[in-house]
Amino acid sequence: MAPAGNAASILLVEDSISLAELYSEELRQADLPVMHVELGKEALAAIRKSVPDVVLLDLGLPDMDGLDILKLIDAEQIPTTVIIITAQGSLNVAVEAMRLGAYDFLVKPFTGERLAVTVNNALERSELKRTVEVFKEDFARNSFHGFVGESLEMQAVYRVIESAAASKATVFITGESGTGKEVCAQAIHRSSPRVKGPFTAINCAAIPNELIESEIFGHVKGAFTGATSNRDGAATLADGGTLFLDEICEMDISLQAKLLRFIQTGTFQKVGSGKEEKVDIRLVCATNRDPWLEVEAGRFREDLYFRLHVIPIHLPRLAERGDDVLIIAEHFLRTIAAEEGKAFQSIGDDAASVIGSYPWPGNVRELENVVRNAVVLQDGEELSADMLAMPSTGGSARNTPAMRQPSQTPGAGSLDPNVRPLALVERETIEHAIEAAGGNIPRAAAMLEVSPSTIYRKKTQWDQE
Repeated sequence: MAPAGNAASILLVEDSISLAELYSEELRQADLPVMHVELGKEALAAIRKSVPDVVLLDLGLPDMDGLDILKLIDAEQIPTTVIIITAQGSLNVAVEAMRLGAYDFLVKPFTGERLAVTVNNALERSELKRTVEVFKEDFARNSFHGFVGESLEMQAVYRVIESAAASKATVFITGESGTGKEVCAQAIHRSSPRVKGPFTAINCAAIPNELIESEIFGHVKGAFTGATSNRDGAATLADGGTLFLDEICEMDISLQAKLLRFIQTGTFQKVGSGKEEKVDIRLVCATNRDPWLEVEAGRFREDLYFRLHVIPIHLPRLAERGDDVLIIAEHFLRTIAAEEGKAFQSIGDDAASVIGSYPWPGNVRELENVVRNAVVLQDGEELSADMLAMPSTGGSARNTPAMRQPSQTPGAGSLDPNVRPLALVERETIEHAIEAAGGNIPRAAAMLEVSPSTIYRKKTQWDQE
């Protein structure tokens, strides 16, 4: 019988009408429908119009040698399985046909049973090849919506993201700092039907407790000191798209009750307002802690945990991802070299050995920093070990003496008074954007084309200075 699924397609290329009728009848009796053509040019036209699962190919055709058709199928990698039919039982012809990719070789005369068995085996092989191709497409990806890596651990992550993307169910991402939790949230958004809607991110760890409710839900004028105008929060800005709450376990327990109600009803009230507002969002959250341990410690509401922990995704540490570390390092090397106008193209064996043996406690973020340091401070086509300023923490890390840099005062040594420290220019730019956005951090981040968590992190650093 033909394989399960769509009806099998079989093309018989045979110039003898009587033999073609005999073969066709024998195949029909085996429940294998067949299409027949007499000439080589007709066979090529039929194959190009609709690729058959199996081609039964006679070699002695009036207008061309059947081997020429087989050569074309092989050269163009046409996804069909070829069975050669010939009266020329020559070993040399058989060897040549098999070298060109023929699946089997039938020498006339042969029984109907032999024909049916051979075609059925060929159909099973064709089905298996299609399955393998689908498997390779799904499981052999080396990148996915911002992620780079082809390890089995990441293939599993890609599959969960794809499966979860079409749903509106809440996704709970866990993983150490630097593993790519925000990249994961963005991948979910980009893979979802909400891709044309906004993606709004809030870092709960970077916002003071007294302000986080306003950042998420917004406030009205006069709601508190400094609230000089009405302001939309991240929930409103994310309407029709995805709201990402990073470091959710840092959220104050008192606000968790309001978040729970928001998840249950899709409605909320701005700070200082009695008006209910409703939005349509997909909620994705993340933490670098074990959320259940936070529940057991009384720092995270159990009912909120079960509302959020619908589709869990755990991002593995970089040290658990095998050869991905070198794939990611090469990706960073080429990307950063292009940004910096450098010539780097590859990683030398000695550098690869250092990168592959280091445990990377800071995960992908730490790897990016090391590669960026080397690209900015060095030049060449190949990255070597002596160019790497490896972190001094982690036990097995290297710290290359040639790359240790003396501390410098910002702006020291500048020969041009118009050249100002980059950190100062960055701070002024961010503060100006926040002011232009009326104090709305997500909107300022959108204007600057950066993540809101970047601005919150910078503000926290500045407040501690």
